[in-house]
Amino acid sequence: MVVAMDQRTNVNGDPGAGDRKKEERFDPSAQPPFKIGDIRAAIPKHCWVKSPLRSMSYVVRDIIAVAALAIAAVYVDSWFLWPLYWAAQGTLFWAIFVLGHDCGHGSFSDIPLLNSVVGHILHSFILVPYHGWRISHRTHHQNHGHVENDESWVPLPERVYKKLPHSTRMLRYTVPLPMLAYPLYLCYRSPGKEGSHFNPYSSLFAPSERKLIATSTTCWSIMFVSLIALSFVFGPLAVLKVYGVPYIIFVMWLDAVTYLHHHGHDEKLPWYRGKVSKIKYICFVTEN
Repeated sequence: MVVAMDQRTNVNGDPGAGDRKKEERFDPSAQPPFKIGDIRAAIPKHCWVKSPLRSMSYVVRDIIAVAALAIAAVYVDSWFLWPLYWAAQGTLFWAIFVLGHDCGHGSFSDIPLLNSVVGHILHSFILVPYHGWRISHRTHHQNHGHVENDESWVPLPERVYKKLPHSTRMLRYTVPLPMLAYPLYLCYRSPGKEGSHFNPYSSLFAPSERKLIATSTTCWSIMFVSLIALSFVFGPLAVLKVYGVPYIIFVMWLDAVTYLHHHGHDEKLPWYRGKVSKIKYICFVTEN
């Protein structure tokens, strides 16, 4: 115990100075002292067991919650309570996305068909093309932190930034507009990248994946047309209040969480170019 205390105290008697000095020496760009296999081996085996029944119980629970909130909001129809509904329902839409996200990763179950069916139902409901997102998300995980190849909130090289039109710069860098960028990303990807999550012939996808993308785009289109039809039946204001505003809240959740996850807070996360073994860090305002 005495030794441990000595390691945490400097000659001036400042407790915790040893820990702070160790933190200052931490290099986030250094290779970690372990591999993915080491992490997997350290996780107990029962944590890898997937229960389709338990996963489906989460789906049923969240769908019931979404439906109950919508019915209650329409029944009460009070402008005093609508903001509370929007915040709660938008958060539940985010929960729906997370369940679809797990389907895309295969962590929902070991049954690919179940993952695909549930993923399409959940993601189409919140206007996300399931396979289009799933494949680009896989690309993101395979290239995490790579300036050219990553998909999520990639920093821009100066040469790319200078070519951006003023409108694109404003949408990307003027708060709160970046928090509403997800639908544009699905249609056009990030600045400096080409392709669409809806186009089977986009460079995002291999030829063998085109049928999958066409299926997801069809499901997305059915949901979009359904919202338009509901607007004619119940009025656009009703659809905006019940679905539109919660959808915007969901997009803000998604963009905010994704941005913070990939940029950190106090410690900025490193980015690299070229091969993993030859890491080169860049700042988008200084490097070409």
